[in-house]
Amino acid sequence: MSSPAEESLRRNSESEAGDAETPEQEHDPHYDPIVSLPLVDVNTNEEDEEELVKIRARLYRYDTADHEWKERGTGDIKLLRHKANNTVRVVMRRDKTLKVCANHFITPDIRMNVHCGSDKAFNWSVFADFADETMKQELLAIKFGNPQNAELWKAKFAEAQEIVRTKCSLYTQDLSSDDESSITRSEDTDTPEPKSNEKTDEPKTTEKPDTDSDGVVLKLKELKVESENQNNMLV
Repeated sequence: MSSPAEESLRRNSESEAGDAETPEQEHDPHYDPIVSLPLVDVNTNEEDEEELVKIRARLYRYDTADHEWKERGTGDIKLLRHKANNTVRVVMRRDKTLKVCANHFITPDIRMNVHCGSDKAFNWSVFADFADETMKQELLAIKFGNPQNAELWKAKFAEAQEIVRTKCSLYTQDLSSDDESSITRSEDTDTPEPKSNEKTDEPKTTEKPDTDSDGVVLKLKELKVESENQNNMLV
């Protein structure tokens, strides 16, 4: 008979040999979903626009009530040009939540100013920003990670303003209407000139004094004849 120590050693060796022959099975934690949800296409309202530039930055807005700058969000700020009417707008969404923190159109009169003397930050005033789904006048400031991105943003912003000024139908129609009005004004000023020339060329103005003088001479002759007849009768 074997001792208890030898029996336990034999059992351990048998269990180790069995584990070596049968590899461990990997556990798969996959479970089929109870309810399957179909994929839904979400419109971003950017389908008809082309991207001019996209840079990561941090956006601020000036709070007029507290008189201080407040952070609005960090994410990618983009310039989007509409393919049909050539309008360009600024769009920025926050990281992770993708909530809109800037959404306004670019106009030629917007001025991009250096913010607090920094070579990485700018500020500009917007008459109508729709980030909160309501039109609101805002003073915005943006800060980039390096001066190179700041210069790229400034150059692309100026390029977008030139596109809007020269190719957007809202501004080109105003320019054409101004040109047409100037043409009509010049035509109106030129039309009276031939009329004045026609009046000066008419010979009727020179004939009127002659007719008047002839009439006066005839009347004087009649008076002379009448005075001679009266003198003869008295004699």
